[in-house]
Amino acid sequence: MLTRLARVRSFALHETMVPAAAVSVAAQAAIERYLAEGRRELGARIRSFIAWLGGLEGRRASLQDGHRRLSFLRLRFNAVLSQFDVFSTVMTQRSEHETGVWLSGLDVAARDALTLERDVYEMPPIVCYLDRGFGAAIRRARTRLPGGGETPIAIVRVPRERMVGSGIASSLVHEVGHQAAALLDLVNPLRARLRAEARRRPGESDTWHLWELWISEIVADLWSVALVGVGSTLGLMGVLSLPRAFVFRAVTDDPHPIPWVRVQLSCALGQALHPDPQWARVSAAWSSYYPTAGLPPRQIDQLARLEQTMPAFVNVLLDYRPASLRGHTLVDALPIGERAPARLRALLSDWESRGDGWRIARPTLAFAVMGQARADGRMTPEREGRLVAALLEHWALRTTIDSSEACALGPAPRRMHRNLPVASVAAAGVA
Repeated sequence: MLTRLARVRSFALHETMVPAAAVSVAAQAAIERYLAEGRRELGARIRSFIAWLGGLEGRRASLQDGHRRLSFLRLRFNAVLSQFDVFSTVMTQRSEHETGVWLSGLDVAARDALTLERDVYEMPPIVCYLDRGFGAAIRRARTRLPGGGETPIAIVRVPRERMVGSGIASSLVHEVGHQAAALLDLVNPLRARLRAEARRRPGESDTWHLWELWISEIVADLWSVALVGVGSTLGLMGVLSLPRAFVFRAVTDDPHPIPWVRVQLSCALGQALHPDPQWARVSAAWSSYYPTAGLPPRQIDQLARLEQTMPAFVNVLLDYRPASLRGHTLVDALPIGERAPARLRALLSDWESRGDGWRIARPTLAFAVMGQARADGRMTPEREGRLVAALLEHWALRTTIDSSEACALGPAPRRMHRNLPVASVAAAGVA
C-alpha cells in the first residue's frame, strides 16, 4: 500500500496541458492541499499498522484481529484513491486538444455566475469537466466525498452534447445556482416558508407540498433564468424534450419538478423577472409540443392546480428575503435589470456594429445576449456555435494572462484585459 500510495503524485508533476487550459490557481492549490493531507494521513495509518504488527500487542493479537485491522485500512486506502480519481477526471481532460481550453473558459463563466454584487459569501474555487449524458450535475464545495472528507472545490459536470451553443449556459448556471443556494442557505428556510403557505391554504396544501418538494431545483432554475434570460428556458426545453411519457411523469420523491411543469414555471419566472411577450409564446410552444389532452383526468387536474398556484408561488419565491442577504431579495442581489430582453436586443445590435462588446462583457451577459438572439431568430445555430467556442477560448486566455501578471506583480489586484485581441474571436465575427 505504501508503494501504491507513493505513486499518487501531485497533478502538477504528471498532467500536461497548455496554460490556458489549467484550472485556477485557487482550485489547483485547494485540490493539491486536500490530496496531500489525505496522503499524509493515510501514510501515517499504514506505518502505524506496520508498527503495531511488529510490536508486542500485534504479536500477541489473533490472526482475526490483525485481518480486521488490515481490512479497515484497505477500505480507507481505496477511499483515498477514489478521491484522487474524482479530481483526476477534472484534471486529465485539461490535456485534451480544444476541450481543455473550453473547460477553462467554462470555469470563468461559472465563477461569474456565482459572483454577486453584494459581498455576502466566500466564493469557493469552481471547476468544470465533461461527461456523457444529457443532464449536468454539481458536486458542491464542502460536501462529502466518497470515503469521507469534504471536497475543497465545487465540481460541475457538463454534458458533452451541450458544447455546441449557448444552451450550455442554461445547464452551467443552473448547477452554479445549487452552489449559490447552499452558500446563501436558501433551501431549508424556503421549505419552511412553503410549509407555512400549505397550512395557510388548506384547499391547496397538496400542491404547495409539491412546490416544497421541488424547491431546491426551482431555486437553481431561478438563478439560471435570472442570469441567462430566455436562453435558460430554451436550454431547459432542449434537455427536457423527451418522449411524452417522461415529460408528464411524476415521481413522488424526485426533487425535480414534472418536466412539463418545470418549463412552464421557467416561463413564469422569466415573465416575472424579465417581462416580455416572448414568455407567453415560449409557454404556448411547449404546450403545443406536449398537449395535456388525453392524459388521465386526475393528472390533468394536478397540472391545472399547479398552474393555478404558480403565480402565487412565484411571488413567494421572489419576495423571499433570506437572512444571508440582510433584508434584500434575490431580485435585489442579481443583475436583473441588465438582463431585460429589450436591453439584450439593444446590446446585440451594438455589438454587431462595434464588435468588442462580446469580449468585454461578463460571460453570463454574453450568454444572455446570445440566447436572446437565438430566441429572436437573429443568430444562426452555426454562428452561435462558433461564437461560443471563440468566447470560451478568449475567457480562458484572458484569465490566464491576468493570473500570470498578478503573480508577477504581487498581490495587488489587476483589471482583466478587456481588450485583449484574440484571433479566434475575430474569426467568429465578433471582434
